[in-house]
Amino acid sequence: MVKPIIVKRLIFFFLLGFVLAPFVASAQQVDVKAQADTDRIRLGEQVKLRLSASMPPQGVNVVFPQIPDSFGHFEVVRRSPLDTTAQGNTKLLGQTIVLTSFDSGRWDIPALRFDLVSAGNITDSAFTGPLSIDVNTVEVDTTKAFKPIKGVRTVGWSFWDYWLYFAIGITVALVAVGLIVYFRSRPKKVAPVPVAAVVPPYEIALQQLQQLKSEKVWQQGDIKQYYTRLTDILRTYFEQQFNIPALEQTSEELLQHIKPVTILNQQRDKLRSLLSLADLAKFAKLTPSPEEHEGAMQHAQEIVEWTKPAAEKAAVAEAGKEETKHPA
Repeated sequence: MVKPIIVKRLIFFFLLGFVLAPFVASAQQVDVKAQADTDRIRLGEQVKLRLSASMPPQGVNVVFPQIPDSFGHFEVVRRSPLDTTAQGNTKLLGQTIVLTSFDSGRWDIPALRFDLVSAGNITDSAFTGPLSIDVNTVEVDTTKAFKPIKGVRTVGWSFWDYWLYFAIGITVALVAVGLIVYFRSRPKKVAPVPVAAVVPPYEIALQQLQQLKSEKVWQQGDIKQYYTRLTDILRTYFEQQFNIPALEQTSEELLQHIKPVTILNQQRDKLRSLLSLADLAKFAKLTPSPEEHEGAMQHAQEIVEWTKPAAEKAAVAEAGKEETKHPA
């Protein structure tokens, strides 16, 4: 009577063989080889390693081994792409890898693994046999005496060996000389100096006041901007015409600094009235009447017009000084 444990083992091995049978069959259907065109080279010479795999046309794919650029005592010189041929019911895959070595001795190319792939999964692997390659040094005949080193032989100089360089050099030199002569001999164009029209400061101030008046700023409700621009026009005029730092001074400081300027000090009361009204409108939020707006503009224009003769006299005097310095 067969024991139950023996029956269980038989069933286990039967099932295992049933499961592994497709893989064993697929491995038996693929034949892989690695062959070298020679087993003996000298240092630096090359050996061609031919990898091949024969397999059925369908059902199993083969992944060739990935050989690194350098392994053991060998270096890969180049690799050929994978080629495919057919012989009857067998498909042949092949690849040629050229190797070289610079180490003398007997070196082994290890067994290479080919992976068998079915339905996108690796089902088995096949291996090639190892190969041995003898790498020999260059044979030297030691029975003969060493010959002395030969001296360096000099070759006679010939103009025709370098005529092209001479021609290029002469051409470049002639072109350079021609360009230098051309640029030095041609007449230089003198650009006319634009003469900028000098506008007197009082004319600029009158133009700006007229523009501010035409814009009707205070009629649009922007009273603070109106008086800010009005006083800035006057302060800029004072700085440019009388060298008074008016933009950096308060109203009281400005009234003190105009005292030495007689013609400007004559308009002191108008200027005080205008500055006081402007300060109240800008800082105390006072809303002047339309008559006060127009009066402030009229005072500003009168101050500029009153000081205009002094500005003209100063310009004439300055022109006389220039003529004295540079007589014709």
